[in-house]
Amino acid sequence: MPFRATILTLYPEMFPGPLGVSLAGRALERGEAIVETCQIRDFGRGRHRAVDDTPAGGGAGMVLRADVLADAIDAASYEGDTRPRLLMSPRGRPLRQDYVRELAAGEGALIVCGRFEGVDERIIEGRSLTEISIGDYVLSGGEIAAMVLLDAVIRLLPGVMGNDQSGVHESFEAPLLEHPHYTRPAEWEGRTIPEVLTSGNHGAVERWRRAEAERLTRERRPDLLAPPVRGTGASDR
Repeated sequence: MPFRATILTLYPEMFPGPLGVSLAGRALERGEAIVETCQIRDFGRGRHRAVDDTPAGGGAGMVLRADVLADAIDAASYEGDTRPRLLMSPRGRPLRQDYVRELAAGEGALIVCGRFEGVDERIIEGRSLTEISIGDYVLSGGEIAAMVLLDAVIRLLPGVMGNDQSGVHESFEAPLLEHPHYTRPAEWEGRTIPEVLTSGNHGAVERWRRAEAERLTRERRPDLLAPPVRGTGASDR
């Protein structure tokens, strides 16, 4: 059964977008993954298919209605659908490689792309949405974030990368950042490939790569080396 992603969006014309090329594009062509869209506005209210309303309590912007999103989610779900339901949101749990692998091992995902000021909180609870963030910044909507998530997932599906080992020695898999890479020419603008990489000593090469990965992680992402905080009572939604 192929991995099946259903995207709930006000802009279905944005898909497949970048997912239609390279590894993801070939996976879609071969049927290893399916990316389908559901137009939220089809479930809007009134003659103008309204999907949003003013925020309760006042304030700027508009909020996507719970009843509209509920109808869209219910219509996009099939009998026995156990796929995780995700909401791309800047306040969500950070997208990590371990969760990407978890999704890639499943049957797919239903992904809601927010717009405006956000969505009615009741839909998150009422349809068991898991909020996912791809970074500490705000986008115009969840569509680009959904593409990022799906690109990360689809490339890990069996057979997509061809050589499954390609996904093993990457950043965040250890959890370390990836070591530096070099290729021909042996010298470029006075810069040479480290001698150990051309020594033929595979053990020394692996030790160098590990040391470099640890060095880069200490310098750029020391948070990845910090032990997890326990006993705080905090939890991911």
